[in-house]
Amino acid sequence: MSDTALSQSAIAITVKLFAAYQEAYGVPELTLEVPVGTTVVEVRDRLISEHPELAQWRDLTRFGINLQFVEADAVLHAGDEVVLIPPVSGG
Repeated sequence: MSDTALSQSAIAITVKLFAAYQEAYGVPELTLEVPVGTTVVEVRDRLISEHPELAQWRDLTRFGINLQFVEADAVLHAGDEVVLIPPVSGG
C-alpha cells in the first residue's frame, strides 16, 4: 500500500490511559493508528481485546475526545486525544 493510500485509510490518535487501563498497559498513553471512521468504542474494544482483563470495565467506561466527554459512537479524527475513563475509587 502506498503512503498516500495509507494516509487516506488510517489516522493516528493518542489514547490517554487511566486507572485499570494504565495498570494493564503500564504506560500513561498510547499512540495508535486506526482506520478512518473509527469510533471511541472501537478503540475501547481494541484495548480490551489486547488485555482481556479489562473486560470487566467494558460497560462502565466513559469516553472523551480532546477534553470533551462524548458518546460511544463519536468518530475519531487524525490527531485526536482520546481518554478512556473507567470507574475510579479512592479519596
